[in-house]
Amino acid sequence: MSTSAPHRPLTTAEVIDRFNQVFQQHDPSGLAALVADDCVMEGVSPAPDGSRVEGAEDCVRFWAELATDAANTFEIEDVLVAGELSVIRWRFVFGSGDKDYVRCVNVMRVENGLITEACGYAKTA
Repeated sequence: MSTSAPHRPLTTAEVIDRFNQVFQQHDPSGLAALVADDCVMEGVSPAPDGSRVEGAEDCVRFWAELATDAANTFEIEDVLVAGELSVIRWRFVFGSGDKDYVRCVNVMRVENGLITEACGYAKTA
């Protein structure tokens, strides 16, 4: 009789690393496996509160659209993980000029190996 090791949920750091890879590689194929059914996401715009997206299917669709836009890049500046929470500092680069970017922060919550909450913030004019 074969026994297998019990499945261990991904850690917050592992989930966030895989999430960031989606945007670095412009490949959202693994995204759905990282998002909880009841995930809630708030985008960076429109001000003052950003768009609100609820549910795994809609969150994955939103992020996949961003990730597959090869004209834009996401440059990770720093990642901080503390328990269920993660803070990701990044630059959204949308052109080739010296000022064609905006600096942003995502605050994300990971529970049982899945993203349950994500709030995006950006420095804008």
